[in-house]
Amino acid sequence: MSKPPEILATRPARDSRFLRIEEVDLAFSNGAHRTFERLSASGRGAVFIVPMQDRDTVLLVREYCVGVDRYELGLVKGRIDPGETPLQAADRELQEEAGFGARKLTPLATLSLSPAYMTHKAQVILAEDLYPQRRPGDEPETLEVVPWKLSELNRLLARDDVTEGRSIAALFIAREYLAGKFQPKETP
Repeated sequence: MSKPPEILATRPARDSRFLRIEEVDLAFSNGAHRTFERLSASGRGAVFIVPMQDRDTVLLVREYCVGVDRYELGLVKGRIDPGETPLQAADRELQEEAGFGARKLTPLATLSLSPAYMTHKAQVILAEDLYPQRRPGDEPETLEVVPWKLSELNRLLARDDVTEGRSIAALFIAREYLAGKFQPKETP
């Protein structure tokens, strides 16, 4: 495992490539008025890809996460670029981060993160019938690809380096879909 990068400095940022802070004045039906702050996402959202090597083996990636200052094991993920559909973004990110393309992509769900104060949403995409295909991406280092059995999700959850909630939720959604216990409500 690589040594995490050193944090050289932190400072407040007014502008971000991804988020902006908005004040939202609200009037509730009971007459109460409040001003809330929310983080408003820029762009078209994101995708979380569940790449299946076979019916029980998902391919995870180990990636440095500056928010928690360590390497985390989770799903391939990324922003939807302008002009892309969620499925196109999923296939591109899969090639960039894991070195695979997918012949079959299935939208499963839309997830939010902290909907009380964030507008960001991510599409969960199941990727099947994988084939080797590497594409250059924006990652500063090559990501380690780690195969994991969906039938052993309990062991994955016990790891200290698996904490990203949307990855965990997406894995359970995919497992239930593949077992025939879940059908997607909408197509992103």
